Amino acid sequence: MLKLNVRTRRSPADVVKKALEFFGAGGYGLKATQQGDTCVSFEGGGGDITVIAYADNEGASVDLETREWEHQLREFARKIK
Repeated sequence: MLKLNVRTRRSPADVVKKALEFFGAGGYGLKATQQGDTCVSFEGGGGDITVIAYADNEGASVDLETREWEHQLREFARKIK
């Protein structure tokens, strides 16, 4: 299990959009199991991923959590910074 928190200048909605592109059908092909304006969860490949973005004055603080997708989650964190 891996938990990360990253800061980004992106909006929470943009973080969710990027997560859907990166982990969803156009990326790793994981199934989005829950989705909202500021959060999205995925399942597949024997693991799961959760992305939650909180708006602030400079963009967003993003909580990332995974089981079995540690490398890919670190890569996503680098891409949204």
